[in-house]
Amino acid sequence: MTTIGDKLQSVQTRIASACEAAGRPVTDVTLLAVSKTFGPDAVRAAFAAGQKAFGENYIQEAVEKIALLADLPLEWHCIGPIQSNKTRLVAAHFHWAHSIDRLKTAQRLDEQRPEGLPPLQVCLQVNIDGGSTKSGIPPGEALDLARAVAALPRLRLRGLMTIPEPLEDFDEQVAVHRRARELFQSLRAAGLALDTLSMGMTADLEAAIHAGSTMVRVGTAIFGGRPPA
Repeated sequence: MTTIGDKLQSVQTRIASACEAAGRPVTDVTLLAVSKTFGPDAVRAAFAAGQKAFGENYIQEAVEKIALLADLPLEWHCIGPIQSNKTRLVAAHFHWAHSIDRLKTAQRLDEQRPEGLPPLQVCLQVNIDGGSTKSGIPPGEALDLARAVAALPRLRLRGLMTIPEPLEDFDEQVAVHRRARELFQSLRAAGLALDTLSMGMTADLEAAIHAGSTMVRVGTAIFGGRPPA
């Protein structure tokens, strides 16, 4: 039987191979294990295999899971939509939020980040390919929002997150991810101190790494298919 530890090692091997093919050091890329819908035992198994950073889409579910795993030194990333009535939970319980797509959301997170906690690390979610079903701001709005978010004292703007529409062809995947990389570089050139490009999942992590991703978000290849509702 293939364990979570085995699957995690397989994903790490994929990342290492992709980095080698792209001429990048493997230390350039962080693996974020997406544990949404999987229980604390699955997270503990991944932690036992060396994984510490976990991504969650569903905020209420995540907060309950975080409490049950408080004995472990884990890093929690919110990668799903953040509704106004959930910003306080994100501000209080997460280390990162990848899905900032409105200034109002960022301002609420800033106001609600508890005293004594370090700044919440955040990324702007950009709809890089204009997908009609995807969240995120248009690329042309990224600079203004980035400057506004970077000025908030309890947040630290780290970079961009993208979820492009699925593509089968490797070269097409790379082309879309490169558009995100170019936007990322343009924001850095404008004076923003960004270091994180959160893009690439189970199906396209090699293409994302080839294009310059610094953080890949992988769930299925580690935990298996999403459990039935």
